[in-house]
Amino acid sequence: MNIFKIRKVLEVTGLGRSSLYSMVGAGTFPQPIKLTPRAVGWLDTEVHEWIASQAAKRTKA
Repeated sequence: MNIFKIRKVLEVTGLGRSSLYSMVGAGTFPQPIKLTPRAVGWLDTEVHEWIASQAAKRTKA
């Protein structure tokens, strides 16, 4: 299990920073983990699961 910092999450998902945080706030993207008082990260497994769930929605539509 690895932790992705914001730049990696944005690169892997193709989302913009404000879109990412809007989705986190809406509960449609995994919550970040507090690493330090000024830094957060996301579990790579949760990010990849989110991507897979988006792909599954596409194939159902």
